[in-house]
Amino acid sequence: MSNEIAILGVGMHPWGKWGHNFVEYGVAAARAAIADAGIDWKDVGFVSGAATMRNGYPGYVAGATFAQALGWQGAEVNTSYAACASGSQALAAARTKILAGECEVALVVGADTTPKGFLAPAKGYRPEDPDWVRFYLGITNPTYFALYARRRMDIYGDTEEDFGLVKVKNSEHGFTNPNARYKKKFTLEDVAQSAMVADPLRLLNVCATSDGGAAMIVCSMDYAKKMGKADAVKVAAISTVTPTFASEVVEMPDIATDSAAAAGVEAHRFRASLPVKAYEEAGISPKDVSVAEVYDLSSALELDWYEDLQLCARGEAAQLVRNGDTRLGGRIPVNTSGGLACFGEAVPAQALAQVCELTWQLRGQAGDRQVPNAKVGITANQGLFGHGSSVIVKR
Repeated sequence: MSNEIAILGVGMHPWGKWGHNFVEYGVAAARAAIADAGIDWKDVGFVSGAATMRNGYPGYVAGATFAQALGWQGAEVNTSYAACASGSQALAAARTKILAGECEVALVVGADTTPKGFLAPAKGYRPEDPDWVRFYLGITNPTYFALYARRRMDIYGDTEEDFGLVKVKNSEHGFTNPNARYKKKFTLEDVAQSAMVADPLRLLNVCATSDGGAAMIVCSMDYAKKMGKADAVKVAAISTVTPTFASEVVEMPDIATDSAAAAGVEAHRFRASLPVKAYEEAGISPKDVSVAEVYDLSSALELDWYEDLQLCARGEAAQLVRNGDTRLGGRIPVNTSGGLACFGEAVPAQALAQVCELTWQLRGQAGDRQVPNAKVGITANQGLFGHGSSVIVKR
């Protein structure tokens, strides 16, 4: 039995710092996806919402919130939370519902309104909460990812200029993206002159927090055929696995690494474990990938993802960006949307935004960002605390 479902429609609300209710962004994205799919709202049988933790109770029950905002019509609802991987979890719930034969068409939607500055944990004294503990220790997101950046420099010889090249590349990709928040081409000099945030990461190496929304209409393959869209882009795999063994790298939720519960299990770090399952499920290899969208909370972290996605061997990621392999026109373009560098974090929406970009790429609708003859796309998202995701889409 095939695990594939079709992507009938995608839509986004542009990222920015709009200061409005998150529901507004999600509804706009949902309506755009419904229009793109060529269906009516009443045709949707399941609404799967990605939760936001910063917008009160409506954010906790996002599926019902968006269903109500679009107009009650009897659809079943679901809400998923997995930090930055929330959108992928919501998509996985929709896929399960469709493959179980319990609905034919589903709306998957995520949106956020974020505060200025750090995405800090809830207030209080909670030493049993790893998110609270890391902030108590001073490990904000920039600090956490600065440790990874320094590790790359120490072990592989990467430089601050390499991290800058990633930012320059992504800014060029996002320059013409109508949904991007930041549409400015930066130079290496711009990056080097920006303020130091957490050594070695500078202001232009880390992403902002943003408002925005993204949505998808997905359906069974039979429904797609009935719609005359048998050739629609397909979701071929969704991976949300956890690591299988202790790592020499501190990866949340482990402040210190733990051993695996079972012996004889192949060892995979948290991030590296995600694409392994995705490739296996989709029946493809890294060599088949045409384009990738990855979680570049820092420009240095993007280099880690090259290796985690097996686009190159460990320690060789910087060479890819130096050679121009991951820019448009290169061997394997990464973050053609501009990535978080151009968007910023809108947590429940960003995993879906990645799939929206890949859908446009595989349809040949990405405009100036188009990767020629794109057939397979992969995403990677790190939700921290045991949640991450990788989605593969293909024609």
